[in-house]
Amino acid sequence: MKSDPNVTLVYSTDKGRISETAPSPQIPQGDGIVRIHRDSKGRKGKGVAVISGLALSIDELKALAQKLKKQCGCGGTVKEFTIEVQTDNREQLKTLLEKMGYQVKLAGG
Repeated sequence: MKSDPNVTLVYSTDKGRISETAPSPQIPQGDGIVRIHRDSKGRKGKGVAVISGLALSIDELKALAQKLKKQCGCGGTVKEFTIEVQTDNREQLKTLLEKMGYQVKLAGG
């Protein structure tokens, strides 16, 4: 019988409840360039600026997103090691990130 890697043991009559520690997510290492592109898929045509390539932890990304949202006067979120800011003004985001010492490129059209 093959073991499915997606199935985990929840309860066993031998040991009772099984508690497994979840592995911490690995921070993706990029090439050192922060990329900003515009995305509107799945948002009913409303565009957001997606910032990727930051080698920061989730807590650091949330703090950076908070700063960017306050400077732009808009909303946003952190999803899967990317920051989504609800603005089309990518130039303003680029200048803010460059002032913080990041190397930034505008990606996409």
